[in-house]
Order: sequence, then structure tokens, then C-alpha cells
Amino acid sequence: MSFAEKISSIMQRPGQDPVAKDDVSWWMKYAGRGLGTVGSLIAIFLGAWNCASILWGSIDCLISGMWQMVAGFIVVTIEAPCCCLFIDFVQNLSNWVENRPYWNRAVGYCLIALPPVFLCTGMSSLFGSGLIFATGVIYGLMSLGRKAPLSEMMSEAKNIEVPSSSMQATLVENAQPLGFSNRPDSNV
Repeated sequence: MSFAEKISSIMQRPGQDPVAKDDVSWWMKYAGRGLGTVGSLIAIFLGAWNCASILWGSIDCLISGMWQMVAGFIVVTIEAPCCCLFIDFVQNLSNWVENRPYWNRAVGYCLIALPPVFLCTGMSSLFGSGLIFATGVIYGLMSLGRKAPLSEMMSEAKNIEVPSSSMQATLVENAQPLGFSNRPDSNV
């Protein structure tokens, strides 16, 4: 067993099919999961740092910090359920999210990362929520899938003929031709 196979067997979830069902590369999956785990832990710490701003009377930063801590906790429960073994529903939540398409996770992560930045624009909010947002961007890229092979892209680029039937718009097939009428009389 090679080193890469050992690492992939460690990173597999319990009951996960060893053969991937999608065409996302392995390094992209690990980048999303790794950034989500580490970034959410950093976001929790920086959210607590934001909450300390209540000492200076900044209620917005307190709310921003609490939101950031909750967002970090949600991301860490989804990306690394092993960090929250003491909570019963975490594995069920993680499995449910794992069965959803990647774009759902991308939209969710990007949306929960925005409010702390708008509430309290500071370095701790920008960096902590930025890591969660970057995780959402990685999952958004994963939802796009792989690029086509080079030979297929080159053959499509060389094909410079009239658009094929697959590229014709069918939205206006029943459009009526424009009728021309006389110019309205301006004297009336």
C-alpha cells in the first residue's frame, strides 16, 4: 500500500465508497475539507476575539463574533465530525450534507460567512469569515467539475462553422415578423 493510499484510507469517512462517484480530483476534495476544518477552527478563535470587543462597548462586533463562532462550529461539524464526537446528531448532519451537491455547500458557506464582515469590519472578521468563504469558493469550483481533455478543447476551438443545432436558441421559434406601418402623423 502506497503512502497516498494510506492517507486516503485515513481521510475516508466511515462507510464511504472507496470509488469516487464524481469527477472531482482528490486534491480538491482534501483542500476543501482541510481548509474548512482549519479555517473554521481559526474562525471560532477569531470570533471569540471579536466578542472581547464588548469591553469597548461595540455591540456590533459582539454579535459579529458570536455569528462567526456559530458559523465556524457549523463548518467544523460538517467538515470534521470527528472533532465533535460528544454531540449526537453531528454524524447524521455530516452525512446528510455529504449527500447533497457541492453547490449547496458552497452557497451555504458563502452566505454564513458574510454577516460578520458586514457587522464588524475588522481584520479578525475578515480573516475568520474569509476562510469560511474561501471554503465555499472551493466547493463552488468542485461543483463545476473537471475541464475537458486538451484534445476535445482543441477540436472544439478549431470548429468555426455555423452554430450546430445544439447551439440554436429555441426561445423565439414562434416569433412573428415585424410589421411596418406608416409613421404616425405629428399634426394630429
